[in-house]
Amino acid sequence: MTRKQENAKPTVVIYTDGACSGNPGPGGWAAVLRYGDYVKEISGYDPNTTNNRMEMTAALMALRELNQPCRVLLHSDSAYLVNAFRHKWLDKWQKNDWKNSAGNDVINQDLWKALLKESERHDIEWVKVKGHADDEDNIRCDKMAVEEIKRRQ
Repeated sequence: MTRKQENAKPTVVIYTDGACSGNPGPGGWAAVLRYGDYVKEISGYDPNTTNNRMEMTAALMALRELNQPCRVLLHSDSAYLVNAFRHKWLDKWQKNDWKNSAGNDVINQDLWKALLKESERHDIEWVKVKGHADDEDNIRCDKMAVEEIKRRQ
């Protein structure tokens, strides 16, 4: 693909967050997707999950909303999620047959594999944001994820 073709991909800005009441416990996830003036909010719930799974699910579901390959700026306050891509942990895990550095099975393989599949489709820049700070879209995602839990309790 030429540089011009790469630049032709639409750029989508995504914010994601996950929440859990107990860990494990009931959880919620949320995402805000922005493309130009268009904004879409999505969220969901899992009755028995972990915070990490909700963070990962938020990113996965947001990426699955995109109907064509895009350039994505994906913002998350999850160091676990962002660092797995930024620091190539996933490459190491795959090379080691999904074992971590301690030789144990990598947790959440189903979600990691699904995220890898989406990352092949899109050009994703993983952006770490400070959680619960002054970022409007991060705050919105947190609120939506928590609301998903509260609605069901």
